[in-house]
Amino acid sequence: MSIPFVDLRRLHADSRADLLSAFARVLDSGGFVQGAEVAALESEFGAQYGASHALAVNKAAILANHGLLTVGHSVDEAAWWFITMERTCQAQLLAEAAGTPVLIDAEQAELTAAQVGHRSSGWYSFQPLYDWITAQQPDLLEE
Repeated sequence: MSIPFVDLRRLHADSRADLLSAFARVLDSGGFVQGAEVAALESEFGAQYGASHALAVNKAAILANHGLLTVGHSVDEAAWWFITMERTCQAQLLAEAAGTPVLIDAEQAELTAAQVGHRSSGWYSFQPLYDWITAQQPDLLEE
């Protein structure tokens, strides 16, 4: 028996119509960055969490007791930032469980961000995973 990595159809079946509608609004408006949909998300997010413009100038937000949000210039980029953020959170929890984590200095953090934090890095890093997912579930993107 083959168990798929993730069944996105089943996972999003209840919200498919809403997701497609939102996706169509973004495509139709051409406002992928700083468009009306982003402004609405920022407004709702800011009202609920008291952090206006959190995603407009950053890649991710950690929601206390709720999980992670990530954004990107493409779905591939946003997905990679989410995966990377999730792995980083796991590493942080393991470090804290083992003792007192040693922080890196600001200069090293800035250098790392410059080397791997560009949007093309996020898009490119996701491609092998995308290829694997679509190979495992060849009908995933079919209507």
